Amino acid sequence: MLAGLRRHDLIHDVLNLGLPAEDYALAGSAPLLAHGMRAELGDVDVVARGRAWDLAQIFGRPVRARSGGKVVRLSGGRIEIFDSWFPPELTVDALIRHADVIEGIRFVSLRDTLIWKRYLNRDKDKDDIRLIEAYFRDRYAESGSPDTDVDLAAKR
Repeated sequence: MLAGLRRHDLIHDVLNLGLPAEDYALAGSAPLLAHGMRAELGDVDVVARGRAWDLAQIFGRPVRARSGGKVVRLSGGRIEIFDSWFPPELTVDALIRHADVIEGIRFVSLRDTLIWKRYLNRDKDKDDIRLIEAYFRDRYAESGSPDTDVDLAAKR
């Protein structure tokens, strides 16, 4: 799905919130959709800071998130906007700074997505972990595989 990301209903809905592009990135499994590894999303996670987080709190009431931070749930929970992420070493600032920009939309990098999915290690993430690892193996087969076990402290 490398073309037409803006037409995806959930991504379209996030874009219609009018959040400042420099203050958020799509997270969760959205990066897999953006890189063509997934055809659909059941929901979309957004990491936000600054003005984007301020606006999110106008759209909905923040509640405690599993990450220890706060989350605003919109559209019956199909859009979740977070002020922090897992693992704690992956700060929202770092996630946004290292995000991939695809079709003008910021997506948390596949490397950071892999770190997150490995950290949570939920059953539902195991296929995504294999897909991302295969992506890195295939992409870097000739030049040598990048270290996908990056030093989390360096991401701060």
